[in-house]
Amino acid sequence: MSWLQRLKIDKFLLVMIVVVVIASLFPCEGKVKTGFEYLTTAAIALLFFMHGAKLSREAIVAGMGHWRLHLVVFLSTFALFPLLGLAMQFLTPTLLPSSLYMGFLYLCALPATVQSAIAFTSVAGGNVAAAVCSASASSILGIFLSPVLVGALMQAHQGETDTLHAIGKIVLQLMLPFVLGHLSRPLIGRWVDRHKKLISYTDRSSILLVVYVAFSEAVVQGIWHQVDGLALLSVLVCSLVLLAIVLVINTWSARLMGFNTADEITIVFCGSKKSLANGVPMANVLFPASQVGMMVLPLMIFHQIQLMVCAVLAQRYARRTAKEKRQAQTAAS
Repeated sequence: MSWLQRLKIDKFLLVMIVVVVIASLFPCEGKVKTGFEYLTTAAIALLFFMHGAKLSREAIVAGMGHWRLHLVVFLSTFALFPLLGLAMQFLTPTLLPSSLYMGFLYLCALPATVQSAIAFTSVAGGNVAAAVCSASASSILGIFLSPVLVGALMQAHQGETDTLHAIGKIVLQLMLPFVLGHLSRPLIGRWVDRHKKLISYTDRSSILLVVYVAFSEAVVQGIWHQVDGLALLSVLVCSLVLLAIVLVINTWSARLMGFNTADEITIVFCGSKKSLANGVPMANVLFPASQVGMMVLPLMIFHQIQLMVCAVLAQRYARRTAKEKRQAQTAAS
């Protein structure tokens, strides 16, 4: 086991940090920047086209019966997180710069991540079919709902927003490719399923491209004069506290509502995730180029923290579910 695996550090995040460093030293400008912007638009469209093509209707139908579970997950993703985001306003500007607080508001409006939520649920011994349904539905709803939430949260904080314009851009640049990809699944679904690793590389390359262009513009606008080491530490601490609160509330909500352990695991992991794969390209569509780097910085840090914390939590749940299975087998015999 490598030191990265022992520390639960996502290798993709390290690559992303390298891209941020490259953008800080060699930002794209002028005609090169224009070319990268066109390439980024195409890459985002391809990313969501592949998201649609990967979505299996059979897997979603298999988990649709657990409506109470899905309701708890959706309330956590699209109600609890935004409320906590608004509550964080008291931290500004003393502990958290206003610009980074806006990044947290954006983070709180995003849908759940699909891949890691399902992976952690599987490792922990949770209800995988329900996790597939919840995470996939969250991702789809987020394309419509997240811009509305972003508009509402930004309006509550700043008093100005253009939600309809944002939704229009989302529909054209994200939802349309997603729908076309899903409609194309009968034709390309088998190829997509056989080449998941290639699709994963395409997804990640698209995200890295968006990050490079976003931070190039942010560097030109002076992001590193606005964000120092203390501000980054504040983002780290706020991310830890935010995730801890959500995990505790989801765990106790699942137990108070009488869910079994497998469903509790699904609620905990699907209701606590925020999607980097959706968040980075969506920010590129929603915000001016000069703001994108600042808006996704809290998301990048939160993403790594959620992976590290949930990896440890999944192992604890796995031991618990294994123990429960052994006890059930002993009682049956």
